[in-house]
Amino acid sequence: MLKKIPVEQLTLGMHLEGFCGAWLDHPFWRTKFVLTDPNDLTLIAESSIREVWIDISKGIDVAASHAEGSQAALTALEIPPEPPVVQERATFSDEIKRATKIVAKGKEAVVSMFQEARMGRAIEAEAAAPLVEEISNSVMRNPGALISLARLKTADDYTFMHSVAVCALMIALARQLGLDETQVREAGMAGLLHDLGKAMIPLDVLNKPGKLTDEEFDLVKTHPEEGHKLLLEGSSVSDITKDVCLHHHEKIDGSGYPKGLNSETMSLFAKMGAVCDVYDAVTSNRPYKAGWDPAESIKRMAEWKGHFDPLVFQAFVKSLGIYPIGSLVKLASGKLGVVIEQGEQSLLKPKVKVFFSTKSQAYIQPEIIDLARSAEKIAGREDAAKWGIKDIDQYWAGDNG
Repeated sequence: MLKKIPVEQLTLGMHLEGFCGAWLDHPFWRTKFVLTDPNDLTLIAESSIREVWIDISKGIDVAASHAEGSQAALTALEIPPEPPVVQERATFSDEIKRATKIVAKGKEAVVSMFQEARMGRAIEAEAAAPLVEEISNSVMRNPGALISLARLKTADDYTFMHSVAVCALMIALARQLGLDETQVREAGMAGLLHDLGKAMIPLDVLNKPGKLTDEEFDLVKTHPEEGHKLLLEGSSVSDITKDVCLHHHEKIDGSGYPKGLNSETMSLFAKMGAVCDVYDAVTSNRPYKAGWDPAESIKRMAEWKGHFDPLVFQAFVKSLGIYPIGSLVKLASGKLGVVIEQGEQSLLKPKVKVFFSTKSQAYIQPEIIDLARSAEKIAGREDAAKWGIKDIDQYWAGDNG
């Protein structure tokens, strides 16, 4: 039996079933657990959450002195769903602020799931559903913000942030492919959990700064099957999530692993997972190499024969843009700029923040140019190293308002 109570009535030994309020305001990424740590009570008290649901069949009830005449007397068989919020289009600079919170909490959730997997605890996919929902809503408000933000990683948090990034990429791709919203969420969950098997790989191998030995590489290649085993033991894990976990390293020419599937035997979701996984990997800084420019990555991936399903890859490019956010481009005028937002009408006309002149070989006052409303055109991609430009990400990840 569920009961809604004010947070002041929470005590150790109660089973938390849900928070009343927005997920981003919750002090924890998961909600269903027995309160055993006094610090958790403090975190809840200090949050903006004022009411919670408890399950008195799984934990202690409210003391009789509190229960009489209070909201604790309100009981329910299930928590009423939150009313759906209409997601309105947001500017990049507005959404990047929200996305920063979502990504931080997302990383915390993935770290926790990996720790639980290492400790032998069963994975509860349902607990991560609110996170997938938040990522999905952010991508709907402004696709570029969270996807671009999740690309920024340190070597230490790569594995966890990669999971958040692939979740967002899968959601954007699923919508581009015209899948329904249930399938969009499924794709997002599959992206979030696709690399869970890496929890079973020793950290010194996973975070090795140099080239892996053949033996170490063989060990890393076991992560799809290890993850699949973990998901089979979990609860509320969909077949799509298990499929993507097991098959995101397959290729349409049959040369992938672990099963050597091909275009005929790979599912649509596995084909989606293959593209999203590789894109985030090659655009991210890793212990052993710097990430490629996003536009350069799209170009190179398009040249790999037999790797990706052509129709899925085409939809992926449409979801991100030919010049994804963070790409360094040269305009016909000779100015260099970084793509900060996609154009609504054309993949070739994004918004660009220019900051460097190739003619004078000097930095200029940064200026945002909307190519959809300008005579300027993109002449091509550029290599930052060629011009001695460092930390390009500061130009789009800062305030673009």
